[in-house]
Amino acid sequence: MKRTAYPCIKVYMADDPKITRKIRTLTMHIDQNLCIGAATCIAIAPKAWALDNQAKAIILDTADQETDETLLDAAKGCPVMAIILTDETGKQIFP
Repeated sequence: MKRTAYPCIKVYMADDPKITRKIRTLTMHIDQNLCIGAATCIAIAPKAWALDNQAKAIILDTADQETDETLLDAAKGCPVMAIILTDETGKQIFP
């Protein structure tokens, strides 16, 4: 019987800065289970988002170069609402 090699699937922990990051007063979180890789977030905020090798959105180290308004627009542009934004008190801003 021939063995088949499967590529390693990257799993991020909830506190990993690639999926949860505080930018000024906002905390951004990407729900990778919801993400479909539409890349709308990248089109709107290219300094904040990229797709990983599984075609799931991740937060870039340069996300703080985008304005809060642009980050909110990127979240609103996600067709499956996979980007969750909360304020400094933990109140959910979007969705």
